[in-house]
Amino acid sequence: MAVREILILPDKRLRLVSEPIKRVDAGIRKLVEDLFETMYAAPGIGLAAIQVGIAKRIFTADLSKKEEDRQPQVFINPEITWASEEKSVREEGCLSIPDYYEDIERSAAMKVKYLDLDGKTQETEAKDLFAACIQHEIDHLNGVLFIDYLSKLKRDRITKKFTKAAKTAKKVEA
Repeated sequence: MAVREILILPDKRLRLVSEPIKRVDAGIRKLVEDLFETMYAAPGIGLAAIQVGIAKRIFTADLSKKEEDRQPQVFINPEITWASEEKSVREEGCLSIPDYYEDIERSAAMKVKYLDLDGKTQETEAKDLFAACIQHEIDHLNGVLFIDYLSKLKRDRITKKFTKAAKTAKKVEA
């Protein structure tokens, strides 16, 4: 297992649409281990493979609290099969956009179909934070970031801030 580097905005790879996984094999299982280790180290509640530079349709999630036992979940080739018309608004953040949070409106409940680590089809119903997490991570697989739900002005402002920070970091490294 290894903690991988998380891509940070404005990295263009975050906008890639991830490819479906054809087979759940040892390479995918290793990727899942790394995703969990990276997600827990960050710390976060979800991490899509594209956030570590792997354009595959897979993400990990664990909504357990620090004092609870971990409840790791893996979603391979996830697809939303139903989403409620009822919406809910909650504050979201993203490991690829560190220290920036904003209220985002999403479906309050949904169903997702996916493959598990044994390659078997599963379907899960989710609501509240779990539903928001799944929708957020599936967005990543489609090249969408949570800031895309904001006004153009806010989105441009945050993108500019992270672009400037990335340029400053490159100058420091040089």
